[in-house]
Amino acid sequence: MGLFKRNPFGHILFIKKWLIRILGAMTHKRYRGFNDLQIDGSEIINTLPDTNVLFISNHQTYFADVVAMFHVFNASLSGRQDNIKNIGYLWQPKMNIYYVAAKETMQAGLLPRIMAYAGAITVERTWRAKGVDVTEKKEVNPNDTENIRVALEDGWVITFPQGTTKSFKPVRKGTAHIIKQHKPIVVPIVIDGFRRSFDKKGLRMKKKNILQSFIIKEPLEIDYENDTIEEIVEKVEYAIEQHPSFLKVIPAEELKAQEELNEMRRWSYKGPENEA
Repeated sequence: MGLFKRNPFGHILFIKKWLIRILGAMTHKRYRGFNDLQIDGSEIINTLPDTNVLFISNHQTYFADVVAMFHVFNASLSGRQDNIKNIGYLWQPKMNIYYVAAKETMQAGLLPRIMAYAGAITVERTWRAKGVDVTEKKEVNPNDTENIRVALEDGWVITFPQGTTKSFKPVRKGTAHIIKQHKPIVVPIVIDGFRRSFDKKGLRMKKKNILQSFIIKEPLEIDYENDTIEEIVEKVEYAIEQHPSFLKVIPAEELKAQEELNEMRRWSYKGPENEA
């Protein structure tokens, strides 16, 4: 790799590699040490092609979710199955992993800007601005969808299709349009334990000895030509276990506790939410 070789977004790969190494070393104990990341299904990662793969996941914090994915993906590609032992897997990380994030989130401070260089595809949210839902949605910026296309052609893309860290919110149709248009392999991921481990931004450890779960599922079966946008949305909701039907199997007391926790965070932490 040339010293000044760049990816399609103009990022110097030498700098990106060192950012991934440094940020990975700084965060490793958050998933293996202070807390335990229980991984299932990582053998699927090694079966995927090098490009045009879209990972879809539920969302619990702005940054900790996607950082965990960088750890798991690179550990899996280095031969570790369902574990992130021995941080040496980050010495030669996969350089074409990207994640979709809200532009306002990634511009809110120095650390988010640094993390953006490691792989963010920043997009302007059409339904939310400055942490508040808007009644009149903005037009989709064509540059945003073009950047996602470029990222898929170059490698793997992570997205959080609900567009919020709140549970059981509807999946945005934009994700379904991306799937139907670009026909990627769609790999669902279901995470849990992150909102108990971290603050809402996912930058500060909140509690130790929390079991974090990270489940990688088989790629979705999608008929790109005949499935409707609504059908794809429903498949995504079921795959990431955020379809309204899942509410019926969650104890009422757990839902109440979760809502109380979300309300507490709403007053305790300010700032825009991550993009899906």
